Amino acid sequence: MSRRGWLLFVAMSVLWGIPYYFIKVAVREISAPDIVLARTLVGALLLLPFAIRAKALVPALREWRWVLVFGVAEMAIPWLLIVDAERKLPSALVGMLISFVPLAGTAMTWLFLDRRVLHRARVVGLIVGVAGVALLLGLNALSQPTHWFSILEALAVTVLYAGAPIVADRKLKHVPAVGVITVSLLAVAVGYLPVVLLTLPHAMPRAAALGSVAVLAIVCTAVAFILFFALIGEVGPLRATVITFVNPAVAVVLGVALLSEPITWGTVVGFPTVLVGSWLATRPAPEPGLDLTAEATAHA
Repeated sequence: MSRRGWLLFVAMSVLWGIPYYFIKVAVREISAPDIVLARTLVGALLLLPFAIRAKALVPALREWRWVLVFGVAEMAIPWLLIVDAERKLPSALVGMLISFVPLAGTAMTWLFLDRRVLHRARVVGLIVGVAGVALLLGLNALSQPTHWFSILEALAVTVLYAGAPIVADRKLKHVPAVGVITVSLLAVAVGYLPVVLLTLPHAMPRAAALGSVAVLAIVCTAVAFILFFALIGEVGPLRATVITFVNPAVAVVLGVALLSEPITWGTVVGFPTVLVGSWLATRPAPEPGLDLTAEATAHA
């Protein structure tokens, strides 16, 4: 990988690893719909000039139905569920659960698209990954309160995050990515606007919460997507998705260092097991064929 590729890789690993921390700070004072609206609206407005310059809006609007499906699966529902889950769960735990995305992507591809994707290493990876999630949740339950509904919310996000790239690959491959992302963000923002008007905060949130939302919208959405497009162009989509394995580690470090979240045996034992399983489950197939699992990236 070139020096530019490494720099982009490190930047993306950080930019899509830090949202869990900033969500945790923001959600203390700002409602989940408000956070999603701010993130999508500001992100869309910042990406709009890039989409116009690339002449990507018209192609995306022609495929508005699939763009809307992508936006719902990639942004509208996951970002709401992540924010709501972090009301009860440590940000580090949510980040670790999201690392299940590659496993979910492999399973979905096998179930709905191509039965040939499961070679021996991937089967082992799925087994190891599921065992890792069980260890992560089981060992965490021994040391801290377990909020199972919030855990289910985080796991639901992994399914949506795994499915959205499959939609993009099968239905939107001919549409410029910046157009898909920009139109998706705008559509989600428009959808959330009526909800937000009914849930405006009674008091002005403090600077820390407002600053966190600004970072989520500007840095973790607009800047992150621009850099992600550059990373894909530099190293290709397959190698770009390796950030999936680094993002949760960044979330864990920030949760422990800045939010004083505990390091549990689930973190020490379960999380590495999930990563090993994800790595095995997304290894290239020995024979050419349909393989969409490498496209399952995860970002909050």
